[in-house]
Amino acid sequence: MIKSYKKNPKLDKSYDAILIGTGIGCLCAGALLAKSGNKVLLLERHYTAGGFTHVFKRKGFEWDVGIHYIGEVQRPNSILRKLFDYVSDNKLKWDDMGDIYDSIIIGKERFDFIKGVDNFKSKMGEYFPNEIKAIEKYINLIFSVNKVSAKFYIEKTLSPIMSFFFSNYFRKKFLNYSDRTTYDVLSEITSNEKLIKVLCGQYGDYGLPPKQSSFAMHASLAKHYMNGGSVPNGGSSKILETIGKVITKNGGTILVRAEVNEIIIENNKAKGVRLMDDNCIYADTVISGAGVFNTFKKLVPASISIKHKYLEKLKNVKPSVGYICLYVGLKGSSNDLNLPKNNLWIYPDDLDHDSCVDRFTKDNDEEFPLVYISFPSSKFSDWNDRYPGKSTIDIITMMPYESFSKWNKTTWKKRGLDYESKKEKFSQRLLTHLYNQLPHLKGAVEHYELSTPLSTEHFSNYKKGALYGIDHNPERFRQKFLKPKTKIKGLYITGQDIVTAGVGGGLFSGLITSATITGVNYLKKIY
Repeated sequence: MIKSYKKNPKLDKSYDAILIGTGIGCLCAGALLAKSGNKVLLLERHYTAGGFTHVFKRKGFEWDVGIHYIGEVQRPNSILRKLFDYVSDNKLKWDDMGDIYDSIIIGKERFDFIKGVDNFKSKMGEYFPNEIKAIEKYINLIFSVNKVSAKFYIEKTLSPIMSFFFSNYFRKKFLNYSDRTTYDVLSEITSNEKLIKVLCGQYGDYGLPPKQSSFAMHASLAKHYMNGGSVPNGGSSKILETIGKVITKNGGTILVRAEVNEIIIENNKAKGVRLMDDNCIYADTVISGAGVFNTFKKLVPASISIKHKYLEKLKNVKPSVGYICLYVGLKGSSNDLNLPKNNLWIYPDDLDHDSCVDRFTKDNDEEFPLVYISFPSSKFSDWNDRYPGKSTIDIITMMPYESFSKWNKTTWKKRGLDYESKKEKFSQRLLTHLYNQLPHLKGAVEHYELSTPLSTEHFSNYKKGALYGIDHNPERFRQKFLKPKTKIKGLYITGQDIVTAGVGGGLFSGLITSATITGVNYLKKIY
Protein backbone atom coordinates (compact mmCIF):
# COMPACT_ATOMS: atom_id res chain seq x y z
CA MET A 1 0.00 0.00 0.00
CA ILE A 2 2.63 2.53 1.11
CA LYS A 3 5.89 2.59 -0.82
CA SER A 4 9.31 4.05 -0.13
CA TYR A 5 10.61 6.61 -2.60
CA LYS A 6 14.11 5.31 -1.88
CA LYS A 7 13.19 2.04 -3.61
CA ASN A 8 12.50 3.90 -6.89
CA PRO A 9 8.83 3.07 -7.34
CA LYS A 10 7.31 3.61 -10.76
CA LEU A 11 5.76 7.07 -10.83
CA ASP A 12 3.84 9.05 -13.38
CA LYS A 13 5.22 12.39 -14.45
CA SER A 14 1.98 14.15 -13.59
CA TYR A 15 -0.98 13.79 -11.23
CA ASP A 16 -4.25 15.59 -10.68
CA ALA A 17 -3.14 16.52 -7.15
CA ILE A 18 0.07 16.24 -5.14
CA LEU A 19 -0.27 16.38 -1.36
CA ILE A 20 2.74 17.28 0.79
CA GLY A 21 2.58 15.25 3.99
CA THR A 22 0.47 12.37 5.27
CA GLY A 23 -1.03 13.88 8.41
CA ILE A 24 -4.75 13.49 8.99
CA GLY A 25 -5.59 16.57 6.85
CA CYS A 26 -3.75 15.20 3.81
CA LEU A 27 -5.10 11.69 4.38
CA CYS A 28 -8.66 13.01 4.47
CA ALA A 29 -8.19 15.28 1.43
CA GLY A 30 -6.40 12.50 -0.44
CA ALA A 31 -9.24 10.06 0.20
CA LEU A 32 -11.95 12.57 -0.76
CA LEU A 33 -10.19 13.59 -3.97
CA ALA A 34 -9.35 10.00 -4.90
CA LYS A 35 -12.95 8.90 -4.37
CA SER A 36 -13.99 11.80 -6.63
CA GLY A 37 -11.90 10.38 -9.47
CA ASN A 38 -8.67 12.36 -9.03
CA LYS A 39 -5.25 10.75 -9.37
CA VAL A 40 -3.48 11.76 -6.15
CA LEU A 41 0.09 11.42 -4.89
CA LEU A 42 0.93 11.85 -1.19
CA LEU A 43 4.58 12.59 -0.34
CA GLU A 44 5.92 12.05 3.17
CA ARG A 45 9.45 13.06 4.26
CA HIS A 46 9.39 10.70 7.29
CA TYR A 47 10.12 6.99 7.03
CA THR A 48 6.61 6.29 8.27
CA ALA A 49 3.32 7.84 7.18
CA GLY A 50 0.41 9.17 9.21
CA GLY A 51 1.77 12.31 10.90
CA PHE A 52 0.67 12.39 14.55
CA THR A 53 -1.59 9.38 13.93
CA HIS A 54 1.34 6.99 13.55
CA VAL A 55 2.68 4.60 16.19
CA PHE A 56 6.18 3.40 16.95
CA LYS A 57 7.42 0.14 18.44
CA ARG A 58 10.35 -0.48 20.73
CA LYS A 59 11.44 -3.29 23.05
CA GLY A 60 8.26 -5.25 22.38
CA PHE A 61 5.96 -2.27 23.13
CA GLU A 62 3.85 0.04 20.98
CA TRP A 63 3.02 3.69 21.61
CA ASP A 64 0.75 6.12 19.83
CA VAL A 65 2.45 9.49 19.34
CA GLY A 66 -0.60 11.72 19.03
CA ILE A 67 -3.92 9.88 19.29
CA HIS A 68 -4.75 9.77 22.97
CA TYR A 69 -8.52 10.07 22.53
CA ILE A 70 -11.03 11.43 20.03
CA GLY A 71 -14.46 12.86 20.75
CA GLU A 72 -17.72 12.83 18.79
CA VAL A 73 -17.09 9.48 17.05
CA GLN A 74 -19.34 7.78 19.61
CA ARG A 75 -22.29 9.51 17.95
CA PRO A 76 -23.02 7.64 14.69
CA ASN A 77 -24.50 10.73 13.03
CA SER A 78 -21.93 13.31 14.08
CA ILE A 79 -20.08 15.04 11.23
CA LEU A 80 -16.77 13.69 12.50
CA ARG A 81 -18.00 10.09 12.66
CA LYS A 82 -19.67 10.32 9.25
CA LEU A 83 -16.51 11.77 7.72
CA PHE A 84 -14.31 9.06 9.27
CA ASP A 85 -16.74 6.45 7.96
CA TYR A 86 -16.65 7.93 4.45
CA VAL A 87 -12.89 8.25 4.07
CA SER A 88 -12.28 4.78 5.56
CA ASP A 89 -15.12 3.02 3.68
CA ASN A 90 -16.64 2.22 7.09
CA LYS A 91 -13.60 0.13 8.06
CA LEU A 92 -12.49 2.29 10.99
CA LYS A 93 -14.11 1.16 14.25
CA TRP A 94 -13.96 2.68 17.72
CA ASP A 95 -13.45 1.66 21.36
CA ASP A 96 -15.29 3.78 23.92
CA MET A 97 -13.25 4.87 26.95
CA GLY A 98 -16.21 4.62 29.32
CA ASP A 99 -18.14 7.10 31.46
CA ILE A 100 -15.11 8.95 32.81
CA TYR A 101 -12.82 10.25 30.06
CA ASP A 102 -10.74 12.90 31.89
CA SER A 103 -9.85 13.38 35.54
CA ILE A 104 -8.61 16.80 36.63
CA ILE A 105 -6.31 16.54 39.65
CA ILE A 106 -5.43 19.75 41.47
CA GLY A 107 -3.22 19.06 44.45
CA LYS A 108 -5.06 16.30 46.31
CA GLU A 109 -8.49 17.04 44.82
CA ARG A 110 -9.91 15.09 41.87
CA PHE A 111 -12.65 16.22 39.49
CA ASP A 112 -13.97 13.65 37.00
CA PHE A 113 -15.37 14.64 33.61
CA ILE A 114 -18.35 12.38 32.91
CA LYS A 115 -19.63 11.83 29.37
CA GLY A 116 -23.05 13.22 28.48
CA VAL A 117 -24.18 16.81 28.97
CA ASP A 118 -26.56 16.08 31.83
CA ASN A 119 -24.04 13.81 33.55
CA PHE A 120 -21.28 16.39 33.19
CA LYS A 121 -23.53 19.12 34.55
CA SER A 122 -24.64 16.96 37.49
CA LYS A 123 -21.10 15.94 38.43
CA MET A 124 -19.78 19.49 38.27
CA GLY A 125 -22.73 20.51 40.44
CA GLU A 126 -21.67 17.97 43.07
CA TYR A 127 -18.19 19.47 43.15
CA PHE A 128 -19.44 23.07 43.09
CA PRO A 129 -22.99 23.10 44.56
CA ASN A 130 -23.05 26.90 44.76
CA GLU A 131 -22.14 27.27 41.08
CA ILE A 132 -24.93 25.34 39.35
CA LYS A 133 -26.23 28.39 37.45
CA ALA A 134 -22.70 29.21 36.29
CA ILE A 135 -22.13 25.62 35.14
CA GLU A 136 -25.40 25.65 33.17
CA LYS A 137 -24.49 28.98 31.58
CA TYR A 138 -21.05 27.61 30.68
CA ILE A 139 -22.48 24.55 28.93
CA ASN A 140 -25.05 26.62 27.04
CA LEU A 141 -22.29 28.98 25.96
CA ILE A 142 -19.95 26.35 24.55
CA PHE A 143 -22.80 24.91 22.51
CA SER A 144 -23.67 28.40 21.26
CA VAL A 145 -20.11 28.95 20.08
CA ASN A 146 -20.03 25.66 18.24
CA LYS A 147 -23.34 26.45 16.57
CA VAL A 148 -21.98 29.66 14.99
CA SER A 149 -18.58 28.14 14.15
CA ALA A 150 -19.99 26.33 11.10
CA LYS A 151 -20.45 29.57 9.14
CA PHE A 152 -16.94 30.70 10.11
CA TYR A 153 -15.38 27.63 8.53
CA ILE A 154 -17.70 27.68 5.51
CA GLU A 155 -16.35 31.16 4.75
CA LYS A 156 -12.89 29.61 4.31
CA THR A 157 -14.15 27.75 1.24
CA LEU A 158 -15.50 30.86 -0.53
CA SER A 159 -13.82 32.43 -3.53
CA PRO A 160 -11.95 35.71 -2.90
CA ILE A 161 -14.73 37.78 -4.47
CA MET A 162 -17.46 36.00 -2.47
CA SER A 163 -15.41 36.33 0.71
CA PHE A 164 -14.96 40.05 0.05
CA PHE A 165 -18.71 40.64 -0.03
CA PHE A 166 -19.96 38.09 2.51
CA SER A 167 -17.07 37.61 4.95
CA ASN A 168 -18.65 39.68 7.69
CA TYR A 169 -21.92 37.72 7.49
CA PHE A 170 -20.14 34.39 7.93
CA ARG A 171 -17.55 35.47 10.52
CA LYS A 172 -19.10 38.13 12.77
CA LYS A 173 -20.88 36.00 15.38
CA PHE A 174 -17.94 33.59 15.73
CA LEU A 175 -15.45 36.43 16.14
CA ASN A 176 -17.50 37.78 19.03
CA TYR A 177 -16.34 34.70 20.93
CA SER A 178 -12.93 34.08 19.35
CA ASP A 179 -11.75 37.63 20.02
CA ARG A 180 -11.96 37.04 23.77
CA THR A 181 -9.75 34.87 25.96
CA THR A 182 -11.12 31.85 27.76
CA TYR A 183 -10.50 33.47 31.14
CA ASP A 184 -12.26 36.71 30.15
CA VAL A 185 -15.40 34.79 29.27
CA LEU A 186 -15.37 32.40 32.22
CA SER A 187 -14.65 35.13 34.76
CA GLU A 188 -17.90 36.82 33.67
CA ILE A 189 -19.79 33.60 34.40
CA THR A 190 -18.24 32.91 37.80
CA SER A 191 -15.82 34.42 40.31
CA ASN A 192 -14.87 30.94 41.57
CA GLU A 193 -11.26 30.58 40.50
CA LYS A 194 -11.13 26.87 41.31
CA LEU A 195 -14.13 26.20 39.06
CA ILE A 196 -12.42 28.11 36.25
CA LYS A 197 -9.27 26.07 36.81
CA VAL A 198 -11.24 22.81 36.63
CA LEU A 199 -13.25 23.79 33.54
CA CYS A 200 -9.97 24.69 31.83
CA GLY A 201 -8.39 21.40 32.91
CA GLN A 202 -8.06 20.20 29.29
CA TYR A 203 -6.18 23.24 28.05
CA GLY A 204 -3.20 21.03 27.27
CA ASP A 205 -5.25 19.64 24.34
CA TYR A 206 -4.72 22.95 22.53
CA GLY A 207 -1.66 24.25 24.33
CA LEU A 208 -2.59 27.65 25.80
CA PRO A 209 -3.74 28.48 29.34
CA PRO A 210 -7.01 30.40 29.80
CA LYS A 211 -5.65 33.96 29.88
CA GLN A 212 -3.98 33.41 26.49
CA SER A 213 -6.29 31.05 24.61
CA SER A 214 -9.22 32.05 22.44
CA PHE A 215 -12.52 31.08 24.01
CA ALA A 216 -13.64 29.73 20.63
CA MET A 217 -10.88 27.13 20.80
CA HIS A 218 -11.76 26.21 24.36
CA ALA A 219 -15.45 25.88 23.51
CA SER A 220 -14.69 23.69 20.52
CA LEU A 221 -12.55 21.34 22.61
CA ALA A 222 -14.99 21.17 25.54
CA LYS A 223 -17.92 20.41 23.22
CA HIS A 224 -15.82 17.85 21.31
CA TYR A 225 -15.41 15.65 24.40
CA MET A 226 -18.77 16.31 26.04
CA ASN A 227 -20.00 12.90 24.88
CA GLY A 228 -16.85 11.11 25.96
CA GLY A 229 -13.71 9.84 24.30
CA SER A 230 -12.83 6.95 22.02
CA VAL A 231 -9.80 5.42 20.34
CA PRO A 232 -9.52 3.46 17.07
CA ASN A 233 -10.19 -0.24 17.52
CA GLY A 234 -6.94 -2.06 16.82
CA GLY A 235 -4.70 0.90 17.63
CA SER A 236 -4.02 4.36 16.25
CA SER A 237 -2.31 2.91 13.19
CA LYS A 238 -5.75 1.83 11.95
CA ILE A 239 -6.43 5.43 10.90
CA LEU A 240 -3.63 5.36 8.34
CA GLU A 241 -4.28 1.72 7.45
CA THR A 242 -7.97 2.19 6.65
CA ILE A 243 -7.82 5.62 4.98
CA GLY A 244 -4.62 4.71 3.16
CA LYS A 245 -6.33 1.67 1.62
CA VAL A 246 -9.14 3.89 0.35
CA ILE A 247 -6.61 6.20 -1.30
CA THR A 248 -4.68 3.42 -3.01
CA LYS A 249 -7.83 1.47 -3.93
CA ASN A 250 -8.99 4.54 -5.83
CA GLY A 251 -5.74 4.88 -7.76
CA GLY A 252 -3.77 7.05 -5.36
CA THR A 253 -0.14 6.63 -4.32
CA ILE A 254 1.46 7.18 -0.91
CA LEU A 255 5.26 7.51 -0.67
CA VAL A 256 7.48 7.79 2.40
CA ARG A 257 11.07 9.05 2.42
CA ALA A 258 9.98 11.48 -0.27
CA GLU A 259 10.90 14.93 0.98
CA VAL A 260 9.72 17.92 -1.02
CA ASN A 261 12.35 20.62 -1.46
CA GLU A 262 10.27 23.19 -3.33
CA ILE A 263 6.84 23.84 -4.78
CA ILE A 264 7.30 24.62 -8.47
CA ILE A 265 5.56 27.89 -9.32
CA GLU A 266 5.46 29.49 -12.77
CA ASN A 267 3.55 32.68 -13.56
CA ASN A 268 1.93 32.49 -10.12
CA LYS A 269 0.65 28.98 -10.82
CA ALA A 270 1.66 25.88 -8.88
CA LYS A 271 2.91 23.29 -11.35
CA GLY A 272 4.16 20.53 -9.07
CA VAL A 273 7.00 19.81 -6.66
CA ARG A 274 10.75 19.33 -6.74
CA LEU A 275 12.05 16.63 -4.41
CA MET A 276 15.38 16.72 -2.57
CA ASP A 277 17.03 14.71 -5.37
CA ASP A 278 15.85 17.35 -7.91
CA ASN A 279 13.25 15.00 -9.37
CA CYS A 280 10.21 17.00 -10.45
CA ILE A 281 6.67 15.69 -10.35
CA TYR A 282 3.86 17.75 -11.85
CA ALA A 283 0.24 18.39 -10.99
CA ASP A 284 -2.38 21.05 -11.58
CA THR A 285 -3.14 21.08 -7.86
CA VAL A 286 -0.63 21.07 -4.99
CA ILE A 287 -1.86 20.74 -1.40
CA SER A 288 0.53 21.47 1.46
CA GLY A 289 -0.09 19.81 4.80
CA ALA A 290 3.32 20.91 6.05
CA GLY A 291 2.03 23.88 8.07
CA VAL A 292 1.98 27.53 7.10
CA PHE A 293 5.52 28.25 8.33
CA ASN A 294 7.05 25.44 6.29
CA THR A 295 4.88 26.18 3.29
CA PHE A 296 5.59 29.88 2.93
CA LYS A 297 9.10 30.02 4.41
CA LYS A 298 10.61 26.84 2.96
CA LEU A 299 8.57 25.38 0.12
CA VAL A 300 7.31 28.45 -1.74
CA PRO A 301 10.14 30.49 -3.33
CA ALA A 302 10.96 33.49 -1.14
CA SER A 303 10.28 36.03 -3.88
CA ILE A 304 6.71 34.76 -4.26
CA SER A 305 6.04 34.63 -0.50
CA ILE A 306 7.28 38.22 -0.29
CA LYS A 307 5.20 39.30 -3.28
CA HIS A 308 2.00 38.03 -1.68
CA LYS A 309 3.02 39.31 1.77
CA TYR A 310 2.90 35.85 3.32
CA LEU A 311 6.10 36.46 5.29
CA GLU A 312 4.53 39.60 6.71
CA LYS A 313 1.32 37.74 7.55
CA LEU A 314 3.24 35.00 9.35
CA LYS A 315 4.41 37.62 11.83
CA ASN A 316 0.82 37.69 13.15
CA VAL A 317 0.93 34.05 14.24
CA LYS A 318 3.43 32.07 16.26
CA PRO A 319 4.29 28.40 16.75
CA SER A 320 2.34 26.63 19.45
CA VAL A 321 3.76 25.01 22.56
CA GLY A 322 6.53 22.43 22.56
CA TYR A 323 6.36 19.37 24.77
CA ILE A 324 8.14 16.36 26.17
CA CYS A 325 6.59 12.92 26.28
CA LEU A 326 7.75 9.96 28.33
CA TYR A 327 6.83 6.66 26.70
CA VAL A 328 6.63 4.00 29.40
CA GLY A 329 6.48 0.22 28.93
CA LEU A 330 5.43 -2.00 31.84
CA LYS A 331 5.46 -5.69 32.66
CA GLY A 332 1.93 -6.85 33.33
CA SER A 333 -1.40 -6.33 31.62
CA SER A 334 -3.57 -3.29 32.23
CA ASN A 335 -5.91 -5.47 34.27
CA ASP A 336 -3.03 -6.90 36.30
CA LEU A 337 -1.76 -3.41 37.02
CA ASN A 338 -5.23 -1.90 37.49
CA LEU A 339 -4.62 0.86 34.95
CA PRO A 340 -7.52 3.23 34.26
CA LYS A 341 -8.91 4.14 30.84
CA ASN A 342 -9.43 7.80 31.67
CA ASN A 343 -6.70 10.38 31.24
CA LEU A 344 -5.20 12.16 34.24
CA TRP A 345 -4.54 15.91 34.15
CA ILE A 346 -2.35 16.85 37.12
CA TYR A 347 -1.87 20.46 38.23
CA PRO A 348 -0.19 22.32 41.10
CA ASP A 349 -2.70 23.73 43.58
CA ASP A 350 -0.88 26.91 44.53
CA LEU A 351 -1.41 29.03 41.40
CA ASP A 352 -3.76 29.50 38.45
CA HIS A 353 -2.93 27.84 35.11
CA ASP A 354 -1.31 30.90 33.53
CA SER A 355 0.89 31.63 36.55
CA CYS A 356 2.02 27.99 36.63
CA VAL A 357 3.01 28.18 32.95
CA ASP A 358 4.84 31.46 33.47
CA ARG A 359 6.71 30.12 36.49
CA PHE A 360 7.90 27.02 34.67
CA THR A 361 8.82 28.89 31.48
CA LYS A 362 11.13 31.13 33.50
CA ASP A 363 12.67 28.25 35.43
CA ASN A 364 12.36 24.63 34.31
CA ASP A 365 13.36 23.45 37.78
CA GLU A 366 10.01 24.73 39.06
CA GLU A 367 6.93 22.49 39.20
CA PHE A 368 5.51 21.36 35.88
CA PRO A 369 2.48 23.51 34.96
CA LEU A 370 0.64 20.32 34.00
CA VAL A 371 1.28 16.62 33.68
CA TYR A 372 -0.93 14.58 31.38
CA ILE A 373 -1.01 10.79 31.77
CA SER A 374 -2.65 8.52 29.21
CA PHE A 375 -3.03 4.74 29.40
CA PRO A 376 -3.25 3.49 25.79
CA SER A 377 -3.04 -0.21 26.64
CA SER A 378 -6.21 0.17 28.71
CA LYS A 379 -8.12 1.97 25.98
CA PHE A 380 -7.67 -0.49 23.10
CA SER A 381 -9.97 -3.48 23.41
CA ASP A 382 -7.62 -5.81 21.51
CA TRP A 383 -4.39 -4.75 23.24
CA ASN A 384 -3.99 -7.94 25.27
CA ASP A 385 -4.35 -10.00 22.10
CA ARG A 386 -1.57 -8.01 20.43
CA TYR A 387 0.71 -7.52 23.44
CA PRO A 388 -0.11 -10.06 26.15
CA GLY A 389 1.40 -9.36 29.56
CA LYS A 390 2.47 -5.83 28.60
CA SER A 391 1.06 -2.35 29.03
CA THR A 392 2.01 1.20 28.14
CA ILE A 393 1.67 4.72 29.48
CA ASP A 394 2.31 8.17 27.93
CA ILE A 395 3.28 11.03 30.26
CA ILE A 396 3.36 14.52 28.73
CA THR A 397 4.10 18.05 29.82
CA MET A 398 4.65 21.38 28.11
CA MET A 399 8.25 22.30 27.37
CA PRO A 400 9.68 25.47 25.82
CA TYR A 401 11.77 24.75 22.73
CA GLU A 402 14.43 27.03 24.17
CA SER A 403 15.05 24.52 26.96
CA PHE A 404 16.67 22.23 24.38
CA SER A 405 17.64 24.70 21.65
CA LYS A 406 21.39 24.46 22.40
CA TRP A 407 21.27 21.03 20.76
CA ASN A 408 19.23 22.05 17.68
CA LYS A 409 22.20 21.68 15.34
CA THR A 410 22.97 18.14 16.50
CA THR A 411 21.81 14.88 14.96
CA TRP A 412 19.01 12.70 16.33
CA LYS A 413 20.38 9.96 18.60
CA LYS A 414 23.78 11.72 18.58
CA ARG A 415 23.09 14.78 20.70
CA GLY A 416 25.57 13.91 23.44
CA LEU A 417 25.72 13.02 27.14
CA ASP A 418 24.51 16.41 28.42
CA TYR A 419 21.37 16.10 26.33
CA GLU A 420 20.74 12.57 27.55
CA SER A 421 21.37 13.65 31.13
CA LYS A 422 18.80 16.42 30.86
CA LYS A 423 16.29 13.99 29.37
CA GLU A 424 16.85 11.56 32.23
CA LYS A 425 16.28 14.31 34.79
CA PHE A 426 12.91 15.17 33.26
CA SER A 427 12.05 11.48 32.88
CA GLN A 428 12.50 10.86 36.59
CA ARG A 429 10.38 13.88 37.45
CA LEU A 430 7.56 12.63 35.23
CA LEU A 431 7.81 9.13 36.71
CA THR A 432 7.48 10.65 40.16
CA HIS A 433 4.13 12.13 39.13
CA LEU A 434 3.05 8.72 37.85
CA TYR A 435 4.02 7.01 41.11
CA ASN A 436 2.28 9.69 43.16
CA GLN A 437 -0.98 8.71 41.45
CA LEU A 438 -0.34 4.97 41.05
CA PRO A 439 2.31 3.98 43.61
CA HIS A 440 1.87 0.26 42.92
CA LEU A 441 3.57 0.73 39.53
CA LYS A 442 6.98 1.10 41.15
CA GLY A 443 9.03 -1.87 39.97
CA ALA A 444 6.73 -2.62 37.00
CA VAL A 445 8.48 -0.30 34.52
CA GLU A 446 10.57 -2.23 31.99
CA HIS A 447 11.40 0.53 29.55
CA TYR A 448 11.01 4.28 29.12
CA GLU A 449 12.25 6.90 26.71
CA LEU A 450 11.69 10.62 26.37
CA SER A 451 10.94 12.68 23.28
CA THR A 452 11.73 16.40 23.33
CA PRO A 453 10.77 19.39 21.16
CA LEU A 454 13.83 18.52 19.08
CA SER A 455 12.41 15.05 18.47
CA THR A 456 9.13 16.58 17.29
CA GLU A 457 10.96 19.07 15.08
CA HIS A 458 13.03 16.27 13.56
CA PHE A 459 10.16 13.92 12.79
CA SER A 460 7.23 16.27 12.12
CA ASN A 461 9.26 19.16 10.69
CA TYR A 462 7.18 21.62 12.71
CA LYS A 463 8.99 24.82 13.68
CA LYS A 464 10.34 24.61 17.24
CA GLY A 465 8.59 21.27 17.73
CA ALA A 466 5.19 22.95 17.83
CA LEU A 467 2.64 20.37 18.87
CA TYR A 468 -0.44 22.22 17.59
CA GLY A 469 0.93 24.12 14.61
CA ILE A 470 0.21 27.75 15.45
CA ASP A 471 -1.11 29.16 18.71
CA HIS A 472 -4.88 29.24 19.25
CA ASN A 473 -4.97 32.77 20.65
CA PRO A 474 -7.62 35.36 19.67
CA GLU A 475 -5.37 36.88 17.00
CA ARG A 476 -5.11 33.56 15.16
CA PHE A 477 -8.81 33.52 14.24
CA ARG A 478 -8.53 37.01 12.72
CA GLN A 479 -6.02 35.87 10.09
CA LYS A 480 -7.87 35.55 6.79
CA PHE A 481 -4.89 33.93 5.06
CA LEU A 482 -5.43 30.79 7.16
CA LYS A 483 -7.70 29.18 4.60
CA PRO A 484 -7.32 26.43 1.98
CA LYS A 485 -6.98 28.63 -1.10
CA THR A 486 -3.79 30.66 -1.38
CA LYS A 487 -2.98 33.62 -3.61
CA ILE A 488 -0.99 31.24 -5.78
CA LYS A 489 -3.23 29.53 -8.34
CA GLY A 490 -3.40 25.78 -7.80
CA LEU A 491 -1.75 25.88 -4.36
CA TYR A 492 -3.86 24.96 -1.35
CA ILE A 493 -3.30 24.45 2.38
CA THR A 494 -4.70 21.78 4.67
CA GLY A 495 -4.08 20.65 8.23
CA GLN A 496 -4.65 22.05 11.71
CA ASP A 497 -3.31 25.52 10.85
CA ILE A 498 -6.43 26.36 8.84
CA VAL A 499 -8.95 24.95 11.33
CA THR A 500 -8.01 23.99 14.88
CA ALA A 501 -5.75 21.59 16.75
CA GLY A 502 -6.35 17.91 17.10
CA VAL A 503 -7.44 14.99 14.98
CA GLY A 504 -10.94 16.38 14.54
CA GLY A 505 -9.67 19.75 13.35
CA GLY A 506 -7.15 18.11 11.03
CA LEU A 507 -9.75 15.76 9.54
CA PHE A 508 -12.18 18.62 8.98
CA SER A 509 -9.44 20.65 7.28
CA GLY A 510 -9.19 17.90 4.67
CA LEU A 511 -12.91 18.27 4.04
CA ILE A 512 -12.90 22.03 3.54
CA THR A 513 -9.74 21.93 1.41
CA SER A 514 -11.27 19.30 -0.87
CA ALA A 515 -14.54 21.23 -1.06
CA THR A 516 -12.63 24.40 -1.99
CA ILE A 517 -10.79 22.61 -4.80
CA THR A 518 -13.67 20.63 -6.28
CA GLY A 519 -16.73 22.70 -5.38
CA VAL A 520 -18.33 19.45 -4.16
CA ASN A 521 -20.59 19.52 -1.12
CA TYR A 522 -19.10 16.52 0.63
CA LEU A 523 -21.60 16.73 3.48
CA LYS A 524 -24.25 15.50 1.02
CA LYS A 525 -22.00 12.57 0.17
CA ILE A 526 -21.23 11.53 3.73
CA TYR A 527 -24.83 11.75 4.96
